[in-house]
Amino acid sequence: MLNRILVLDDNQDVLDVVEETLSYEKFQVLVTSDSQNIIEIAKIFRPDLFILDYKLSGQKSADICRQIKWHPQFGQVPVILSSTYFHKDIDYGTLGCDDVIAKPFGFDELVGKVNNLVAARA
Repeated sequence: MLNRILVLDDNQDVLDVVEETLSYEKFQVLVTSDSQNIIEIAKIFRPDLFILDYKLSGQKSADICRQIKWHPQFGQVPVILSSTYFHKDIDYGTLGCDDVIAKPFGFDELVGKVNNLVAARA
């Protein structure tokens, strides 16, 4: 069974590249820009890992990350926050994420982080 990755970003180009990269690496990938219904989407898709854009339009990704981590079904599912604008004075771990990745990221870096978190959960 393929590991499932749910990717939330409001940039379609990012979604396309991440989907193609992770699908090539034999992950089942679902991409969405629907931050309002991410928990409902996750209930149906049952991801093994989330990748969330840190700077979403509309709902804050920090709040989404907390919703995921506090949800009984997803509390143990790893979350990677991705952003072009990480601030050194913010402790992203307090948001509940398991790792961060700066945009633009290399494919090897993305796949490495995903593989490490999925393997750690297994």
